[in-house]
Amino acid sequence: MKRITLLLAIFVALMIFAACGGNNDDASNNGASNDTTTNGTVDNDVTTGGTITAPESHHINMAVLPGPSAIGSLLLMDAAVVDNDAVINTYNIQVLGSPEEVGPMLAQGLIDIAAVPTNMASVLYNNLPDGVTVLALSTMGVLHILDTTGEISSMEDLRGRTIHLSGMGAAPELALNYVLTMNNLEPNVDVYLEFHGEQPQIAALLSQGVAEIALLPEPFATTVLMQNEHVSHALDLTEEWGRVQPDYGLVMTAIVVRNAFLAENPQAIENFLNDFAHSISFVQNNVDGAAALAVEFGIIPNENIANQAIPRTNQVFITGADMERYIMGYLTVLHGQLPQSVGGSLPSENFFYRP
Repeated sequence: MKRITLLLAIFVALMIFAACGGNNDDASNNGASNDTTTNGTVDNDVTTGGTITAPESHHINMAVLPGPSAIGSLLLMDAAVVDNDAVINTYNIQVLGSPEEVGPMLAQGLIDIAAVPTNMASVLYNNLPDGVTVLALSTMGVLHILDTTGEISSMEDLRGRTIHLSGMGAAPELALNYVLTMNNLEPNVDVYLEFHGEQPQIAALLSQGVAEIALLPEPFATTVLMQNEHVSHALDLTEEWGRVQPDYGLVMTAIVVRNAFLAENPQAIENFLNDFAHSISFVQNNVDGAAALAVEFGIIPNENIANQAIPRTNQVFITGADMERYIMGYLTVLHGQLPQSVGGSLPSENFFYRP
């Protein structure tokens, strides 16, 4: 088995490529035959003429980013160092320090599959010479509004307030702007946004009493809540998105494959989708085990934080028509505010994996 190369890094602000996500009730239900939402139960066996045979294993080089995008791959990361009958393929998974590393590595063929912010998937589709195809959605809402005043319990309560966040022009800001606007709150008129370079800086400002209200993703939100008794959870942006947009969720992480690899290795991709569904199911149903792996692979600093944060990362496995609807709805919202956040234009139907 290949060893995982871990590149430990801070959970960086993703700039244009950053993303964090939302919930939709459809994401927890099993889809029809052409659409997959998951509890993660997938049959590895292939039956032909009454004989059960295991699919041929393939090797895949994959990249994930620190934080929620890596959580869904924990079982695959474990299988790369410990034999695991739950997966078919073999994997070498790298935890990259920055989303900007993904594009060059895909272009050079150094990785085959990547878990990336959903809007970054569209950027890659529009800009890589050979393009990418999105296989599945793996993470929905991870953004939370934290409060030190005890006075915030609705979006309207934010009127006249300042929200501290990172990543000007990034997906978290665009998602927040959308929810504010849909609640008749004009960004930087009714609600002020103050930007900072990194998530730990915002956490420090909350602790120091300099910042009263902040937008933070997991696992930073949970870390702050566990370490500072003066900070409370005020609003879940996932839920607030769902109130104003019930047709599609806030989709934070997409799984993409480079098109050349997809064309040459269709069975490897079918195996991967099977394996990844098992990994998502493992995370959903075994939080303690997932927390231990998240710490082992340097994704979250300790198991106490991991146990609290992982359920809030909204790990899902969504493919087919639901995936297409969620992604296009979300990208349309971002494109309407800042076209370059999705690579300049919305992707065509060729963006989606249709076996």
